[in-house]
Order: sequence, then C-alpha cells, then structure tokens
Amino acid sequence: MGAKPTREEALTLLHDYNGSDSLRKHAYAVEAVMRHIAQKRGEDEDMWGVVGLVHDLDYEKYPQFHCTKTREILTERGWPEDYIRAVVSHGWGLCSDVEPETPLEKTLYAIDELTGLVTACALVRPSKSVLDMNVQSVKKKWKSPAFAAGVNRAVVEKGAAMLGMGLDELIGDTIEGMRNIAEEIGLKGN
Repeated sequence: MGAKPTREEALTLLHDYNGSDSLRKHAYAVEAVMRHIAQKRGEDEDMWGVVGLVHDLDYEKYPQFHCTKTREILTERGWPEDYIRAVVSHGWGLCSDVEPETPLEKTLYAIDELTGLVTACALVRPSKSVLDMNVQSVKKKWKSPAFAAGVNRAVVEKGAAMLGMGLDELIGDTIEGMRNIAEEIGLKGN
C-alpha cells in the first residue's frame, strides 16, 4: 500500500484532470462536507477530504469510464487501496459495482448528489448564498422533481439510510460543510 496522499497531491490531480470550474467547485464542496462530517464523527478528516476531492477525477475527460478510469489513475500513482475503493464506491449501482461499506464510503455516496442540490438551492435564493440557507428551504425544493432534475434523490435517500441518518440531518451537515468554503465555491452570495 502506498503512502497517505496529501491534499496538495489530490488538488494537483484534480486540476490536471478537470479544467471545468463547475467540476472543481463540486469537488471542493464534496471535500468540505466530507471533512465536516469526518470531524463530527471523529474520523480521519484528511483522508475523508482527499477522497472527496478526487471522487470525480475522471469525469471530465472520461465520462463514459467514470470510476473505472479513476481506479487506473490512482493505482498508477500508488494510492492506497482503501482510498481507491472509497472513490470508486460512490458510483455504486450507477457506474460501479463496488458497494459502499465503510462510514467514509457511505458518506461520499450519500452527499455527492446532495451537494448539487444544495448548490442549486443556494443559487435561486435572493441572497445567492449557502450562508443563510436552512434545511427546510432544501426540503421544499427536494419535493419538486423538476428542480435540479439531474440530482438523483433516490441515491441520497439510499445513502442516508445506509448511514442510519435522517434526511434532515444529512442535509444540515451538507449545508454546514459547504458554508465552510462558501466563498471558494461561489456561494457566499451578494
């Protein structure tokens, strides 16, 4: 097994494979939520954050090989198998047959799509900010399938159930994590 990858290594990889501002901001949001939840649960914040940062590493250049190409890229670079497995598991049932088993894997699976919904909710607010957002405003939009239609709500619900968490708590944690980097992800508002 390789040495623990650093945030700097993960960030370099992310930028090498993803030029899109929106994909980078999504990765930063997922990283921030993963770090927030890891800290709350007493888990390895750096590992959770690094996994969140590179979870969509192959998405821009190899969308048809999502998760598969990431496994190759990280393996070639000597990343530890537990990091690789965690990244690949977020595509379970969609583009990967690796079922999330650990708390890290289940959390990534649950919040990946949810960060997209929270972002969309923030952008339609008068403030254009995640800083003044609450769980209820996200839940209201959740019920409208036409809103942020690309967000797979079934995955979020399945992930929350796997974690033994209510949807409200998961949404709250996602908002909190994203607040920590609101400016970097363009959701600080006006």
